Order: sequence, then structure tokens, then C-alpha cells
Amino acid sequence: MALVEVRNLTKIYSRAESALGGKVKGAHEVRAVDDVSIDIHAGETLGLVGESGSGKSTLGRLILRLIEPDGGSIRFEGHDVLAASRSEMRRLRRDMQVIFQDPFASLDPRYRVEDIVAEPLRIHGMTDNGVAPSLSRILRQDGKNKTAIRDRVSELLRAVGLDESVIRRYPHEFSGGQRQRIGIARALALRPKFIVGDEPVSALDVSVGAQIVNLLAQLQRDFGLTYLFISHSMPVVRYLSTRIAVMYRGKIVEIGSTEQITKRPQHAYTRSLLEATPEVKV
Repeated sequence: MALVEVRNLTKIYSRAESALGGKVKGAHEVRAVDDVSIDIHAGETLGLVGESGSGKSTLGRLILRLIEPDGGSIRFEGHDVLAASRSEMRRLRRDMQVIFQDPFASLDPRYRVEDIVAEPLRIHGMTDNGVAPSLSRILRQDGKNKTAIRDRVSELLRAVGLDESVIRRYPHEFSGGQRQRIGIARALALRPKFIVGDEPVSALDVSVGAQIVNLLAQLQRDFGLTYLFISHSMPVVRYLSTRIAVMYRGKIVEIGSTEQITKRPQHAYTRSLLEATPEVKV
């Protein structure tokens, strides 16, 4: 059984039609995700590639139920994600996390690094050993629990290549690559099984992006993670992914092993992506 099973997933947006900049009666439907079915297997990286506006990020957010679909089903470890109650969804979110595209917008500038990385631990009441203490204990933040959370934050920072001495600093004191490492540490805080990387290197320069891609690969080996890695860059997806799904105008037009997609593409759009994207060594 797949870790994530998506069947006939659809998301439709409506926008008012316009003429010469003015609104007119009627609506235009945009099928951001159009009847998509995919499986994501435990331990793999499924690369989701396509041009801007193809529906990649929308699909990732639908799978995490950050937005609600208009049709279809999503199962995670056999659990019906769309039928889950608020409390059930809260439990599922421990195993389903996201790394956002923009490291400058995804970190609250008012929080220190310690608070940013520890936020999921406090929200879900988790300490460094995975035990959930009582809510009253979390609210008190007694000395023992503070120590457990700080130890876990330090461990996470080391795992993503940052020194624990940065724990008291603010996001504006870091480069884009360092901020993305902080975001990755936050995503790892609850020991998730599945992470959606929503174009996590597209806002970084090539050399820094390559470091982040290599870090993600190492973390996958160390922690047994499963990724949905979203990108518009075929070379980056090819480097990191076990399988590749190609998305165009809301549909998955081709899916297969990395070797099959990059060496024997069947769809014209896949071929155009391969031909149009320069080779990037990572």
C-alpha cells in the first residue's frame, strides 16, 4: 500500500471575466488540479515538475489539506484525510509537513530561531523523546520541559548544518540558504514521515540551492523520509527524485521512473521541458 494515495483530485477556482479591465457578468472556471491520481510510496522522492501555473503547488497543498478540494480522495497510511475531524487531522499533521518556497516569507520575523523551530513541538505538546505531556505542563513551560525542547531544537539545527549558537538570533540575521535550513529544521521537529517541498530551492541561487538539495537527500537517508518535491527545474528534480510526475494545465501528463522520464519521455510537454532546461550540476 502506498504511503499517500490520491484519486481523482480536483480543485476549481472561479474568477470574474473581464473586458478591457472591467468586470462583466459570468465566471471563468480555472481547473488548477484536474482529476489527478497519484501514489507516493514510503521512502521515495516523487518529483513533481511543470511550469509556473501548472497546478503543482496547489496539488501539494491539497494533499496536506491546507486547502480543500472540490472532488476526489486523499489517503495517508490508509486514513481518509478529507474525512478526518479536526482532532484527527491534528494527529495526521505530525506525520505530514511542508517546506515552503520563500525562506524570507515563511519565518516570522518577530520570533527567535529557538521559537520558530520549537513552535510545532509546543503546538502538538511534544518533547524531545516524542512524549506528549499534559497541556497544563506545556503552558507552564516548567524548567524540565524547557530543557527538553531546547535540546531538541539544538539537535535539529545540527541536523540541518547550523550551529546551535544561532538559537537566540532572528531571521533577518541569516542568508536565504540559512533561513531555508531553519525552515527545514522546523519541518523535521515532529519526526514526520512525509514532507512536501514546495519549490524549496527556487528562491535561492544555484550554488546555495544545490547545498539545500544535497541536505534534503542526506536527511532522507538519515530519517527515512518520503518527499513530494515540487519544482520547475527538471535537472534538480532528476537529481533528487526516485520517480517523476510531469504536470501541465492541472493534469499529470506523464509519470514514471526518473530514468524513464528523462531518457525516454513519451509526452511532448515532457520533451519540451527537457529540451528547454539547461543542465545544472548539483
